Amino acid sequence: MSDLVKLERILGIKIGDEAVYREALTHKSFAAEHQLSYDNQRLELLGDAVVQIILTDYLYKRYTDLQEGDLTKIRSAMVNQDALAQFARDISLGSFLMLGRGELELHGQDRDSTISDAFESLLGAVYLDQGIEAATKIFLPILLKNYPDPAECLNEINPKGILQEYTQQKAQGVPQYRVVSVTGPAHAPQYEVEVLIRDKVVARGTACSHKLAEREAARAAVRILLHGEKKTVPGEKKE
Repeated sequence: MSDLVKLERILGIKIGDEAVYREALTHKSFAAEHQLSYDNQRLELLGDAVVQIILTDYLYKRYTDLQEGDLTKIRSAMVNQDALAQFARDISLGSFLMLGRGELELHGQDRDSTISDAFESLLGAVYLDQGIEAATKIFLPILLKNYPDPAECLNEINPKGILQEYTQQKAQGVPQYRVVSVTGPAHAPQYEVEVLIRDKVVARGTACSHKLAEREAARAAVRILLHGEKKTVPGEKKE
């Protein structure tokens, strides 16, 4: 019960139907261990639709000059696993999840796939309990805190794809990614990855997962190669 009180304070609401929030916070691993008849997967489906309609309405009204294609790209970038996991971490959602022992041992409370699904489940619960307006008041501030101008992501939605397209146009082959180091505790590692073109290191990126670090490295390389930004790669001698 105390956890729901904390969640109320974070979300800025007064919870009505406590059962629907318990369902939203119940991972399938916990449900299986305790033989529960519910978990948060059904609410995840509903929450996905809730997030989509809130975001679509917001983007439609804010960016009146953008066409369907660009609006769709922005929306996709804002509801992918990485973004949703970021939103979940913004409200410390992982600390509220009920996980099975195995999932806890694997630090599921901070795994992108687990917490991104839980974020959608939570929005589904808010929608059922308090309606679309309450869900909107919760979601939009979190969105705008992390992405003040969502349209900016059009320039960096897929940096790895942009970089590969560039290198192929220049007949430079396919970019290669290599892990330089992994630091930090097992439950919160920091990956440093470098991107190479024709065996030459172009840029590096650091993030909490291998995939995200590759993306950051590609983003840095795009800025250098396509936009002329000067950047010194760590460990590389200046000319």
